[in-house]
Amino acid sequence: MRDFTNIIYLKLLESIQGQGFSFQRFDEFIIQSKEKSIVLRHDVDLLPYNSLQFAKIQKEKNICGTYYFRIIPESFNEKVIKEIAGMGHEIGYHYEDLTLSNGNIDKAYDSFCKNLEVFRKLYPVKTICMHGSPMSKWDSKDIWKKYDYKKLGIIADPYFDINFNKVLYLTDTGRCWNGDRFSIRDKVDSTFNISFQNTQQIIQAANDGILPNQIMFTFHPQRWNDKYFIWFKELVIQNIKNIIKQILVKYK
Repeated sequence: MRDFTNIIYLKLLESIQGQGFSFQRFDEFIIQSKEKSIVLRHDVDLLPYNSLQFAKIQKEKNICGTYYFRIIPESFNEKVIKEIAGMGHEIGYHYEDLTLSNGNIDKAYDSFCKNLEVFRKLYPVKTICMHGSPMSKWDSKDIWKKYDYKKLGIIADPYFDINFNKVLYLTDTGRCWNGDRFSIRDKVDSTFNISFQNTQQIIQAANDGILPNQIMFTFHPQRWNDKYFIWFKELVIQNIKNIIKQILVKYK
């Protein structure tokens, strides 16, 4: 079975549900995490209608997740944001303001505040998440070395407010589940020694009952598609990106 399709994504959700996990939005998890809990995080970097498909799949299974949209036109889509929020999913800001401000932290903070208000006209945003901007020399998380996002009514950013020694972090960065060598910034410090090569291995681990009790998944829905031509095109493009990012990781 091909990986990174909506079909296998649905099978993943069903296997996790079958093991008695609860699905929590990130804001819910921060306020009061359940003992056996899954957070489905979605970084809407591009192709927002792919994320809408994910949201509909989850809705059919009575599952809610969290969707982080960028401010750029390729991600920010008011209609999609409203439709996803209307299903009960959480909407957050996938910020990259230090990159957009060419490394100026003060300008980046002002940009962040303005963009946050744009999102809050559509949804009462309570959580945020940095966009890695792999080709940028700036890490937007550095804004918070000077400023405090909690003063803006933000309750959490996963890179600062989750103990990943207790919560397993699984991300499809690089269009694989073991893509640390391709990741510039989508990394966490963790003592877990668990690695999966593909989605089917995660499904098998769920079916075998050996997954940890708390997990955050990060999905990039633009990478997932059932249509073969689009799926194959994304595979080729991502493989090229991975070569470039592996070089960047080496020299950073």
